[in-house]
Amino acid sequence: MLIPSIDLMNGQIVQLVQGEKLKLAFDDFDYWIDRFSKYPLVQLIDLDAAMRQGSNADLISRFTSKLPCQVGGGLKTADDGKRLLDLGAKRVIYGSSLFGGDDPADRKKHPIINLNFSAALNKELGEDQLVFSVDTKNGKVAVKGWKENVDLTPEEAVTWLENDCAAFLYTHVDTEGTMQGFPIHVAAILRSTTAKQLIVAGGIKSAEEVTELDNMGVDAVAGMAVYSGAMEA
Repeated sequence: MLIPSIDLMNGQIVQLVQGEKLKLAFDDFDYWIDRFSKYPLVQLIDLDAAMRQGSNADLISRFTSKLPCQVGGGLKTADDGKRLLDLGAKRVIYGSSLFGGDDPADRKKHPIINLNFSAALNKELGEDQLVFSVDTKNGKVAVKGWKENVDLTPEEAVTWLENDCAAFLYTHVDTEGTMQGFPIHVAAILRSTTAKQLIVAGGIKSAEEVTELDNMGVDAVAGMAVYSGAMEA
C-alpha cells in the first residue's frame, strides 16, 4: 500500500532532504487534500513539533477532518495523542518519547527504551490507535527530529516494543528525500522482526518499488517522489 506523506513546517507542506535541507514547499492545501482523498491512509507529520521548534497544530484539523490520517510529530504524553485523536486522527505516531531511559523505573527493564511509557500508551489510547516510529541514521535509532542518535538498532527497538502498538513506521533517514530508493534488504530484516503492520519511508522513488515492498508485506510512505511528480499519486 502506498501512503502519501504530508509534512508540515512553518505553516506549509514541505519536503526535506535527510530531514534537514528544504527542497519543496506548498501552501495549496485543498489541492493536496483532494489529490490524496482516494487513499485509505495518509501520513501527517508536524515537523516543527518533532524538531522542538514550534507547532502546526492549527493546521492539523484541516487535514484530519477530510483525510484518514495517522498523525505524529513531537508527541510526549498520552494526552498529546488524545488531542490529535479528538481532532480526527485515525492513529497517532510516537517516536522520540519512546527512547532515552530517563525514568529509573524504565531503566530497570531496558536502559534506553521507555517500556513503561509504551505500556501506558497502550492502556490509555489502545493498541489499534498507536503507531511507533523507529527511525535510523547511520544504523542507529534517531530521535529529536533526527538530530540525535541513541545506541540502539531498529531491530532491537521493534522487538521490545512489539506488544504495545498496531504498526511500526520505519524511516531510513540516510535516504530520506533523496529519491535514491529504499534499501529493500532493511525492509526484509524488519519484516522478519515483527508481525505488526510495517510501514517504511526514505528515498522511495517509483511505483515498482512500492509493489516490491507490498509483495513483502510492507507498506510504503512516499513524499518527495509524489510532490516532485516522479510518482503518480
